[in-house]
This record gives sequence, structure tokens and C-alpha cells, in this order.
Amino acid sequence: MTVRLRFAPSPTGYLHIGGLKSALYNYVYAKGHEGTYILRIEDTDRTRFVDGAIENLIDSLQWAGVKHDEGVFIEDGKLVQKGEFGPYVQSERLDLYKKHIDILLEKGYAYYCFCTKERLDEVREKQKANNETPMYDKHCRNLSKEEVDAKIAAGEEYVIRLRMPENKDITFHDAIKGSITINSSEVDDQVLIKSDGFPTYHFAVVVDDHLMEISHVVRGEEWLTSTPKQQVLYEYFGWNVPEFVHLPTLLNANRKKLSKRQGDVATSDFKNKGYLPEALVNYLAMVGWSPKDNKEIFSLDELKEEFDFERVSNTGGVFDVDKLNFINNHYIKETDAKRIAELAVPSIVESGLMTEEDAKNRFDWIVLVTDALKERLNFVSEITQHMNIFFGEETTFENDEAREILNGEQVVELLKSLVEELEAIEEINEEFAGSIFKVLKKKTGIKGKNLFMPVRCAVTGQMHGPDMGKILIALGKELTLKRVNHLIETL
Repeated sequence: MTVRLRFAPSPTGYLHIGGLKSALYNYVYAKGHEGTYILRIEDTDRTRFVDGAIENLIDSLQWAGVKHDEGVFIEDGKLVQKGEFGPYVQSERLDLYKKHIDILLEKGYAYYCFCTKERLDEVREKQKANNETPMYDKHCRNLSKEEVDAKIAAGEEYVIRLRMPENKDITFHDAIKGSITINSSEVDDQVLIKSDGFPTYHFAVVVDDHLMEISHVVRGEEWLTSTPKQQVLYEYFGWNVPEFVHLPTLLNANRKKLSKRQGDVATSDFKNKGYLPEALVNYLAMVGWSPKDNKEIFSLDELKEEFDFERVSNTGGVFDVDKLNFINNHYIKETDAKRIAELAVPSIVESGLMTEEDAKNRFDWIVLVTDALKERLNFVSEITQHMNIFFGEETTFENDEAREILNGEQVVELLKSLVEELEAIEEINEEFAGSIFKVLKKKTGIKGKNLFMPVRCAVTGQMHGPDMGKILIALGKELTLKRVNHLIETL
């Protein structure tokens, strides 16, 4: 079987983190089976269309490394479509939907409905009052051709509905949920073509997936209840049914659906905070999927080799920010400091610690600071919370306890010895930074905490923190001397 999977978002806003997970699973499964991954844009709901949303979707997916083979691309700032199964934007496929709705109408599998919104609302309210499931009451289902023609000629507004079979068990198989059977009496006569002439999701997705030869329909479990309608459409057209895979919903800590009210949910939110794409993708893959050997760190290429739907959980996975931070910190520590510094510059400028011009001119220094701090970062923009130790000619203490450490015995002797060593060099380099504590220990006889802690507090004002060698290199000889000399005068 030729493997062809698609991610088909609606351009109604940002790319939700759950959407990215769905795209990721489509992508890694397709690539792991030498298949094709397609990006299709489902824009038939014109009332919710957001300008720029398609571009945001594509940018977010490209940033994450989830790159499609066919579909909609951005080239030279313009949207273009590539592939043999286009158009890949639903609003450009209206003639195809018209052709296929005509087939259903001709065979009696669909029918015109002229019910007004007011009538439909009234029907639903009555059903609710009687504790019935709100459904269309099939009022127009048996209109004669003459009645339909007369209403259309009179200019009455209409939709076209699916004629569900009467009292029939509809069975379909889902790769995660297993075999599912629903009786047709529980399924509404779904609108297929809206009054504006655009298809609904339920109709367009079947036509598109068939014509694009999609082998696996991988989407969120919120679409599970829609599958019987689509199964019926496949049967009405006489088409082969693709493999259905309904992914569990991403949940928050309270096991509720992840939403904007609880915090960041847009892929761009995580990008702007400074989560590395490889870390975010790695974590998302693990939410609800269990690799065979309980491994936690996966590259995208490794995910292509390892991922399968058999080990995807049947229940929603909790999006744990602490776990994401742990994985992101791992990737930050393993990543070159220059790359992290480049990502950090916008946050540094926005925080007011440096101007844009200063950041540009002192970028090499930012790299040194980043190298000292990156092991402490859960996400890149967090660097601004740790950078204060590198600014100012006088030491600022984090608390009284840190200041009190400098009142210990031999501290002045220790700091004077440090000054002597600093004055004897031209600049602080890796050799000096790596050996200074051994030199001071030999020179003063001070060792252990009594050696390390006063130096750290004198230079940074903190009792604990990043590697002192890297801090000294980033601070440089001149600033370190000014801080230590000022303290000696006050002790």
C-alpha cells in the first residue's frame, strides 16, 4: 500500500500545540513508511477565516521541522501549491465538490433542505425540552422533485443534506480505538453543502481524502463521532475507506482540554519563549506515545524510525510544562552557545538589559554569557532572569547571607590574592579560569567552601550559580577587579 498522510488545518488563527502534535504524528508515520506527507488547507468555513493564518501555520510547521512534500508552501513571500493532487486549498476545489454532490443527489443519497434557522432552532429547543438528542427532524427529506424545483425557482435558500440510511449499524475500525459500531438512528442527516455553496468539513474531507489517495486519516479524537457520516459517504460513492486514526486530546494538569485560558497553547508562543523546536517536537511525541525501550530523548529522524500507532495511548495525555522544560533544558545544554545567544538577543533587548545596537556590537560577549548560563535555562528567554550578575561595577548581593559570607576569616587575604593574580595577566582566558582556584588554594592554604564560596559571592553576589570559570571569562579582568577591589575596601 502506498502510504499518504495529510495534515489539514483550518486557517482560523495560530497553530495550536495539539495541531502540531497531530501534524507531527502524520509526518513521522509517513516518513517512517517511505510515504508522502501533505499539507492541505481546509478553508471552507469563511466566517472564521483569519488573514495571515495560512502563513503562520506553514511558518510554525517549518520551524518545528515538520516539512511537507505536497500542498501549500511559501516561496518568496507568496503562497504556492505543489503536487499532482491539487488544488490543496479547499476553497479552490468547489467545482469538485459540485460534481460529487450532484452524484449523491442523482442517486438519492443527498437531498435539499429549505428549513430556516428559526425553524431549526425551534426544533432543537423542543427536543431539548423532551430530553432528546438535538437532531434535524428530516422535515425536507421526502420533498418531491417538483416541490424542490419550485422552491429553488422561488429563490428559497437551501442547504444539501446527507440522507443517512434508516436503522443501520455503521461499523468502522480505528487504529487506536479499535472497532466501533454506531446505529444510523443516532447520526444526524449532516449538512454537506451550506447555503453559501461551500461544503462542510464532513463532505469535503471525504472527497479530498479520496481524490488525494490518502491512506491514513490521522486527526484528533473530537472527529471520532463524525466518522460514521464519512463512512456512509465512502460507501455511497463506492470508495475504499482509509485507515482511521483518532489521536487522544492534549490535556492540562486538571485533565481538561488544553486551552488558552490555562497558558500558552500556540506553537508560536513556545517558539517566542525560546523552546527549541527539536525539544518541543521530542516532548510532544512522548505525550500519549510510549516507545518500546522507555527512551525519552529522540531526534526527529529517530522518531521516524521508532514511531507507530500501536503504542499511542487510548486516553488523553497531560501536557506537563515541567517535563517539557526538563527536555528543553537538555537540548539547550547540548546546543552550541552561539545558537542559543542568537535566539536570546530579542529577549535581552526587550527586557531593557541592552539596546539593539549594543547587543549587535557585543554579540561575542553575549555568547560568553550564554555559555555560562545555558545550563540553568528551561527556555531561552529565561536568560534575562539570570543576566544581572554580569552588569554593574559593584557586586549586588542576592541576600544578607551571601553578604555575610565575606565577613569570614581570611576572606580579605583570599580576595587580595585574587587581585594579585588578576593584575598579573592581560585577560581572563580559559587557562586562567580553569586554574585560579588551585592557585589560590596553594597561595593561601584556604580550601573547600571557604575558598569557593567567598570568591563566588564577591564576584557575583550569589551563593550558588553557574560555573565560576565561565562567569570570570564573561565578566572579564577589568570588571572583576573593580568588584573585588571595591569589596576589599568595605571589609
